[in-house]
Amino acid sequence: MKRTFWPLSLVAGAVIFGLFVSPVFAQQFTAAKVLEGLIPDEANPIVAILRRGGVLMYPILGCSILLVAVALERLIALRRARVIPQPFVDRFLADLREGLLDRDAALLRCRSDGSPVARVLEHAVRRWGRPAVEIQQSVAEGGQREVLELRRNLRVINGISTVAPLLGLLGTVIGMIRCFAEVAAQTDAMGKPEALAQGIYVALYTTAFGLSVAIPALIVYYYFLGRVDRLVAEIDALAQEVIELVAGDGAVAPVRGIVPADGDHRPQVRTAKTVHSARQSA
Repeated sequence: MKRTFWPLSLVAGAVIFGLFVSPVFAQQFTAAKVLEGLIPDEANPIVAILRRGGVLMYPILGCSILLVAVALERLIALRRARVIPQPFVDRFLADLREGLLDRDAALLRCRSDGSPVARVLEHAVRRWGRPAVEIQQSVAEGGQREVLELRRNLRVINGISTVAPLLGLLGTVIGMIRCFAEVAAQTDAMGKPEALAQGIYVALYTTAFGLSVAIPALIVYYYFLGRVDRLVAEIDALAQEVIELVAGDGAVAPVRGIVPADGDHRPQVRTAKTVHSARQSA
């Protein structure tokens, strides 16, 4: 599904950019009266802006389409119903508390669900009956992999927010160098400041376009980063509750009526003193 989703995301990103984003750019960049005569009257003003802005406008355009595609992919992937399905969590915890699940049944239920929270809880169930410290270590190792999976592609968004304004600045610098070179080649350029102003104005297209892509990318990045942090915190709380239910040295819920005979679930700490006394008694 992931292999087929990416092309669909890119196509959707291109369509959304063409229908909604590019008209906004075109309206902002062509609304001023100073642009009269600088941009030809075309059916699609964004094409004229890209052509006048230079070759670096196209990588920035690609960054904007990629931003929309990644944002759509993360918006679907980070839905709470997909990461932490509430029906599975409620039923799983209720059955554990009532002692209706043993290790094999709990593992089967986690594997059949396949959600990120189920994969994290599966690491706790695999260590059923072990000390809580050992279970926590296993959950931490599995949880780190799930966190990396939840944060997947967020670096792409962060990279776009960094690269897009740099591309825009580079395009502006190249445009201004070209502009000054053309003005310097003219003998009567000093008497025509409008030629220099026109060249600088057109050169600033790439900076404006790059910032218009970078600012939304940065906002989207922090939004998804906050969502991931909230989901991870909730998964951690659920994992701690499951650890208390399945740990061998914690308050373990009775599983199918099996309760330790001594009724004491506290961990027995072996110190040097206890080991020495055990040897003497033996």
